[in-house]
Amino acid sequence: MDLSTSVQQLPHIGPIYQKKLKKLKIKTVGELLFHFPYRYEDLSNIINISQAKLGEKICVQGKILEIESNRSWKKRMSLTHAVIEDKTGAVKATWFNQPFLAKTFKKGDEICLSGELVFGTGEAYLDNPIYEKIHKETGPTHTGRIVPIYPETVGLSSRWLRYILKPLLTKFKDKIPETLPDKTIKEHKLLSLNKALWQIHFPDSLKLAQEAQARFSFEELFLMGLVVLRERMKLAREKAYSVPFDLELVKKMVNSLPFKLTDSQRKSIWQILKDMEKPQPMNRLLEGDVGSGKTIVAAIATLLAAKSGCQIAFMAPTEILAKQHFQEITRLLFDFKVDIGILTGKTDQWRSKKLRNQSIEISRQKILKKTVEGEIDILIGTHALIQDKVKFKNLALVILDEQHRFGVKQRAKLVTSREKIPHLLSMTATPIPRTLSLTIYGDLDLSLIKELPKGRKKIITKIVSPAKRQEIYEFIRKEISKKRQAFVICPRIEQNDEQNIKDGKKPSSWAGVKAVEEEYEKLSKKIFPDLEIAIIHGKIATKEKDRIMQKFQRGKIDILVSTSVVEVGVDIPNATVMMIEGSERFGLAQLHQLRGRVGRSEHQSFCFLFADSYSIKTRQRLKALITCENGFALAEKDLEIRGPGDFSGTRQWGLPDLAMKALSNLALIEKTRQAAKEILEEDPLLKKYPLLVRRLSLFEEKVHLE
Repeated sequence: MDLSTSVQQLPHIGPIYQKKLKKLKIKTVGELLFHFPYRYEDLSNIINISQAKLGEKICVQGKILEIESNRSWKKRMSLTHAVIEDKTGAVKATWFNQPFLAKTFKKGDEICLSGELVFGTGEAYLDNPIYEKIHKETGPTHTGRIVPIYPETVGLSSRWLRYILKPLLTKFKDKIPETLPDKTIKEHKLLSLNKALWQIHFPDSLKLAQEAQARFSFEELFLMGLVVLRERMKLAREKAYSVPFDLELVKKMVNSLPFKLTDSQRKSIWQILKDMEKPQPMNRLLEGDVGSGKTIVAAIATLLAAKSGCQIAFMAPTEILAKQHFQEITRLLFDFKVDIGILTGKTDQWRSKKLRNQSIEISRQKILKKTVEGEIDILIGTHALIQDKVKFKNLALVILDEQHRFGVKQRAKLVTSREKIPHLLSMTATPIPRTLSLTIYGDLDLSLIKELPKGRKKIITKIVSPAKRQEIYEFIRKEISKKRQAFVICPRIEQNDEQNIKDGKKPSSWAGVKAVEEEYEKLSKKIFPDLEIAIIHGKIATKEKDRIMQKFQRGKIDILVSTSVVEVGVDIPNATVMMIEGSERFGLAQLHQLRGRVGRSEHQSFCFLFADSYSIKTRQRLKALITCENGFALAEKDLEIRGPGDFSGTRQWGLPDLAMKALSNLALIEKTRQAAKEILEEDPLLKKYPLLVRRLSLFEEKVHLE
């Protein structure tokens, strides 16, 4: 038996438990041994029975004087009563609906009990205590010690896991080969693997439990450091198109702009263009708050690549954003005579534009042909760009908006030949906390746009109680009377719970949550019947969506009722009100993005947050949106409130729990990253560490960052 042995070969694990373990992603002995507790219960303080006090949770040890089960017909349940005594006294214990205990234990057995001492029916007794027969050879497992509590699933308890794990750990004691280098263990004063494994499951003290957790947190972050640093090294060995830094062209472009670039924009442009000069692929993340001007930075990089005879793929997460980028890039590069095409997954046509003429629609087949022949300089679209049919002649640059994870494999899909890998520029308006930028995004170089363009006013954000809803409607009407526009955002498209109830189903957890279709009906017919109101969501046909957005951009629509499809990229300078229903249903970063749809001109803008729940956590999160000045501060707050597991999709990447918890620990992250860097500098291929390579391989199978 070794760590790769299937759990079905272990005693006491039949088909039923195998299915339950599979729900916890446990299929092998190794996965079972590395299924760690998430907390501990300290039941190590065994007291004399005579010291027991009412209302306290106690742990006592003694001999059974009597035990019996009977049925309470009044309450239709079985009751098991036992009396145990030690040298100082005796106490009664009562269990509900556990009649098997009368057969499990017999008079004279030594047992340990842990539970609360309560008073009822004229006497004190231990209420439903945790129980365990004392075995002098193995020692206590479930009571009388620091007891591990594990992530569980239905029908698979922590008690059962302890019952399986203890003999398994005994069998493997001191037999599991160490994976971390000896020098790393000594330098960072870590527990050995075997000791840490025992102490994390059955610790001798809370201090040793913490030391064991620290060992595995270090190891998981160290492995993450190796993954991202090896990815950097791998990319550095690839070849890319070298795009010359044409200073005169950059000056011409900057001088053509109707505004002055900020210092952060200038610095970011310099970093990006210097990277693109190199014959190795750039891997850079451009972070900037909503409305900070990332697109112009990307446009300058795009222009230089196009004028050097290369092609650019510009990818966006939604059709709306892709089309907006097409319009914006077309406008910015109007005087520079480059050809731009657009592709989205739901359209059967492409729109190609020669900037010296009007936009023209041509067939998909023609645009594919023009792209592979190199006639299209810039191709903008959604993930449709990485379809097999899309081929480029000489793709030099890939720009991604709000799509941070995009590795060598995906980039290779975009090129006909693997001889040269395109440069990558990722853009995000969701700033990433430093801890995550060193781990999850540690293979990306970082450029920051810290300031907003001059003249922008801070958006006034308010949490609004339901009682003041009418006041907000009146405020919206006043803004529209000034020729302004408004967004109303709902978390869902339609309300299905009435049908659920008719069908005999339970209402979902979204019961009562504002639906965009229902809200549109109410606003257009009851609240603002005299105003022009439109609706948009993901199920509306692409052409209809385009028509509505164009009308909204031209000011022909007063209020747009929408789902979060307008979350990124939608630029309506005349919109001054953002009203968000069910705001607790959105993440902080998403709310910040939605708020960023207003405040894009010199007009004062407002964001009103309505919630269906005003719990402490909801209020804490929504207040963070008000108090945090920018996205960078908000990202740190989001990480603090929600934890790394729900921030930026990390839970979806399969990170182990201890690694996720440690993603908030900057000092530990810097320490593990440095340790990983030192090992790779000494031995880039890790030839001296075959066991580490094997462990790293297993880690990479579970953690899928791309």
